[in-house]
Amino acid sequence: MQVTNYSFEHLPFSKLFRTYVQNFDEVSKFFETNPFDYNAISQKIDGFAFQGNRKQAASILSALNKQFDVHKAALRNIKRLEKENALAVVTGQQLGVYGGPLYTVLKTISTIHIAKSLEKKFDRPVIPVFWLADEDHDYDEVRKLTIIEDDEPKTFSLPPKNNHLPTVADLQLPDEMSDIRGQLKESLYDTDFSDDLWELLDGSFQKDHSFFKAFGLFISRLFSKHGLVLAGSNHPDVKAATGRYLKASIEKADQVRDHLEKKSADLGEKYHQQVTLYDSNLFYLDDESGRTKISRNGNGWKTDGNIEWSTAELVDEIDTHPDRFSPNVFLRPILQDALLPTVGYVAGPGEAAYYGQMKSMYQCFDMEMPIIFPRLSATVVEPAIDRIIGELPFEFHEYGKRIEDLESDYVDRTDQHDIEAIFEDWQARVEEISNNKKKDVADIDSTLKASAEKATSVYINELNKLKGKVYRSVKKQDQTQLDRIRRIKANLFPGDGLQERTVAGIFFMNKYGVDIWDKLLNTLDPDEDFDHHKLVYL
Repeated sequence: MQVTNYSFEHLPFSKLFRTYVQNFDEVSKFFETNPFDYNAISQKIDGFAFQGNRKQAASILSALNKQFDVHKAALRNIKRLEKENALAVVTGQQLGVYGGPLYTVLKTISTIHIAKSLEKKFDRPVIPVFWLADEDHDYDEVRKLTIIEDDEPKTFSLPPKNNHLPTVADLQLPDEMSDIRGQLKESLYDTDFSDDLWELLDGSFQKDHSFFKAFGLFISRLFSKHGLVLAGSNHPDVKAATGRYLKASIEKADQVRDHLEKKSADLGEKYHQQVTLYDSNLFYLDDESGRTKISRNGNGWKTDGNIEWSTAELVDEIDTHPDRFSPNVFLRPILQDALLPTVGYVAGPGEAAYYGQMKSMYQCFDMEMPIIFPRLSATVVEPAIDRIIGELPFEFHEYGKRIEDLESDYVDRTDQHDIEAIFEDWQARVEEISNNKKKDVADIDSTLKASAEKATSVYINELNKLKGKVYRSVKKQDQTQLDRIRRIKANLFPGDGLQERTVAGIFFMNKYGVDIWDKLLNTLDPDEDFDHHKLVYL
C-alpha cells in the first residue's frame, strides 16, 4: 500500500473547505484554531479547560461501550478519560447500513490517527471517540449502500418508511435486510476475505438488532482495538448530564439565534451557508408525531404537533424530562463537548462548513470551539486501475468530468495522425512516379503499357487496403482506450462524484481483507496532516 498527496484544488469540494485547508488565514474569523499550525494547536491544548464531570462521563461511556463488545484498549481509554489532563478527539457519523460509504471509515481512521499523533507530541492522554448519530432521523440517508459491479455503481436499498419515525438508532433492522444481504453477497464475488467480511457483517447486522446496535458493533469490531471509544447522546444519562445546555439553548435562544445569524451572514457573503437557521435548536420527541421542531409561538414555544409551552414551562419540562428533547446539528456539538473533554473534532467538508457558522454561538454556552481537523479524504486506486491509468492523457481529477466530455477530450488529445493526408500524399507520389515510369516502359515496348498501368493500379489498390487496416487499427486502439476511460471513471468517480462519497467501505474489505483499514492506518506518516486528498494505491 502506498499513499500519495493530491491537491484539493480541482476536486469537487466547496470553496470554503478548499480555502480552509489551503489558506486558513482567510477563514480564521470563522474558526478558533488552525489545525495545521503546531504552535496554535499547542496553545489550544495548553489553555484547554473542561467544565464537565470526567468520572460521570467515563461511567456513562463504560456502560454504553460494554454493549458493543469493545476491545480492552477502548475500555482502558475510557478509564484514561478520568485523568485531569486527558483530552478527546471526536468524530461522528450516521448509522449507515453495513457501515455506509467509504468516508465513514476514513473519518474513523482520521480520528484514531490524530489522537495518536497529539498524544505523542504533547505527552498527555488523547482519546479517539466516535459519536454515533443516535438522534438522527433521516432514514433515507442510511438505508442505501453502493458498490461497483462490472465497472458501474450498483445501489442496494432498504424500502422507504413514513415520516413519523423514531430516531433511526431506535429502529430495528427490517426484514428486508436479508434481501439486501442476498443481493449484495451475489454481487460481491467470493474472495479469500469474503468469509471474514460476512462473519463481521452477520455478527453486527443481526435481525434482532437496532441500527444503533448494528452500526456500533460494526465500528467497534473494526476499530476499538485501536482504542476507539463509542459515544452518543440518545441516552437518559447523557441527557441528564448535559441537561443544563439543553435548557440554556432555550433560555438564551435569542442570543444564540443572533450569533448564528451574524456569523452565517458573514460566511454567506463569500461562501455557501451549510445549515438553515430555526427559532430553536431543539426537537421534541413525541410518541404521536415523532421528532418535531420546537418553534416560536409569540412569546412562547410550540411543536409541529401543537404542544405549547411558555419559556418557563419549556425550561421546566427540559429539567424534568431531558430525554424527551433532541439537539439539532448546531446543538449536538455543544452536548458532545459538554460531556467530553473535546479538544478537536474531525469533520468532513460539510461539517466544517456548519462549524464555520457556529464560532460565536459557543460563547453563549461559555465554551470555545474545538480544533476542527479535516478528515482524511482519499480515493482507493486498485491495482487493475493503476495498471492502465498511466496509459491515458488525463490527470486524476479530470476523471470527475462527464464521460462524454472525457471521450471528446481523448479524441482531441490523441488525434496525432492525419491518416487521409498520409495516404493522399503517398498515392500522389506513386502516381507521379508511375506516370513517368509508364512512359519509359511504353518507349521500350508499347505492348507493355497496359501491364504498367495495371501494376500501378494494383499498387494503389493495395495502398487503399492498407489505409483501411490503419483506420481499423486506430479505431480498435481508441475503443480500447475509451473502454479504459469508462472503467477508470466508474471506479474513481462513480456517478460523477468522489469515490469516498459513494462506494461502501465493505466493497474494498471484500477484495483486500477486513484489515485493510489497519494497514492504511499503519501506512500513514505519524506527522501526516490531511491538507491534501490522498491517493491510496493497493
